[in-house]
Amino acid sequence: MDVFGDLHRESEELDALVAELTEERWALATPAAGWTIAHQIAHLAWTDRAALLAVTDQEAFAREVEKALAAPDRFVDDGAEEGAAGPPARILADWRAGRQALAEALRAAPAGARFPWYGPPMSAASMATARLMETWAHGQDVADALGVTRAPTDRIRHIAWLGTRTRDFAFGVHGLPAPTEPVRVELTGPSGESWAYGPEDAPQRVTGPALDFCLLVTRRAHRADLALHAYGPDADRWLDIAQAFAGPPGSGRPPEGSAR
Repeated sequence: MDVFGDLHRESEELDALVAELTEERWALATPAAGWTIAHQIAHLAWTDRAALLAVTDQEAFAREVEKALAAPDRFVDDGAEEGAAGPPARILADWRAGRQALAEALRAAPAGARFPWYGPPMSAASMATARLMETWAHGQDVADALGVTRAPTDRIRHIAWLGTRTRDFAFGVHGLPAPTEPVRVELTGPSGESWAYGPEDAPQRVTGPALDFCLLVTRRAHRADLALHAYGPDADRWLDIAQAFAGPPGSGRPPEGSAR
């Protein structure tokens, strides 16, 4: 699958959601506490700039990592807050320019090159996958704020793959030892296609809709509201803490109908 093309298409879909919004609607609250739609798009622009530095100027990116280490609980919120302070037209223009520059840099990256990140180093394709995951996840926040239901596409296959690859990371970020047994993940994509990850004879499994799995690993929905099934103790614990993005897990979404 063309992750670079899918990242472009995912970005364009979110762009279409926000491009014609009034300033008042840019100020709508999203499910992320304290974040408006402006914060969501500003965050994507901020992260694209960081990714571009990682690809093109690793010394400058190392300085950004030092800032993150100095304020691990605030640096993401601070970046979004700073970006969201500008007018919506500038936020949108910055995001468009930044994502285009990053796309060009990733496509031009030498084969086999790996780039630093806030988590493990990544290849160009993995960086694009992570950007698609974030674009889709923050796009979900925007859609929720606008009361829009997005039709899922098979582009989320990249997110599902990343969600399975980050299983051990999710345990680590919660201070837990990684499981020693593999877990088989069997998902049904939006088009009805079956996607499977992990050994077929693995003793533990996760099954369900790919959309639900992607909502879970991006922490955009609570497990209780999703049609995912775990078979085995490690698989069950994983679904409680799954996380496909770098950084602290945050509080996640409460179950639907619970007090917020």
